[in-house]
Amino acid sequence: MTAADNGLWSHLSGGALFWLTLTLVVYTVADRLSLLVRRNPLANPVLHSVWVIGVILVLSGTPYETYFNGAYFIHFLLGPATVALALPLYENRRIVLRSLVPIVAALVVGSCATIGSVLVCGMVFDLPAMITISALPKSATSGVAMGISQSVGGDASLTAIIVVATGIAGAVMATPLLNLLRIEDRRARGFAVGLAAHGVGTARAFQVHPLTGTFAGVAMSLNGLLTAVLVPLAVTLIGG
Repeated sequence: MTAADNGLWSHLSGGALFWLTLTLVVYTVADRLSLLVRRNPLANPVLHSVWVIGVILVLSGTPYETYFNGAYFIHFLLGPATVALALPLYENRRIVLRSLVPIVAALVVGSCATIGSVLVCGMVFDLPAMITISALPKSATSGVAMGISQSVGGDASLTAIIVVATGIAGAVMATPLLNLLRIEDRRARGFAVGLAAHGVGTARAFQVHPLTGTFAGVAMSLNGLLTAVLVPLAVTLIGG
């Protein structure tokens, strides 16, 4: 690379618009490829966008802070996007209300299971308390999880990484796992994915079917609330 090329790259990579545009382009390409393979779980656009952008950052020597300053607008849109889930919820409100009892039961069991799994892993692998605490809200959507983590003494940055990894893993594994378990009810499938894999899983659920996505959105929202209550209680168990 010539000096002129280096100068051009430095000029472009230092601008917030460059990283925002790059993120949108990479995700759009990944999403189109996902469509070509009929939304195969292994072709999850979030998964492939993450590693492609990660490689670009490593090869270019770009600090994450520089990238995040450019992509922050996308992070900001997570809030409005979450609120927008109220629309399909409203449109399917009668179906949701008819399933209220199983929803509450599944919510309590699922939320306790996600937090309990972290506690068990922390004990089995003798993880430092900071890591265990930061991982407790892993199945809540990122904004909520980071806030919960900070409030109980965790590392919000580490929480964000764990949350994203959880969402991607859930979105990739959900369909084949639910098929293996022969769970065919769209409401149950959506609720399971939304509870375990928050926003990434909910996005995947909407790709499958609107009703599946609606129940995923319900699970994601309710799990965020319950996680905020259960995590501080879990922290007391590990002396955080």
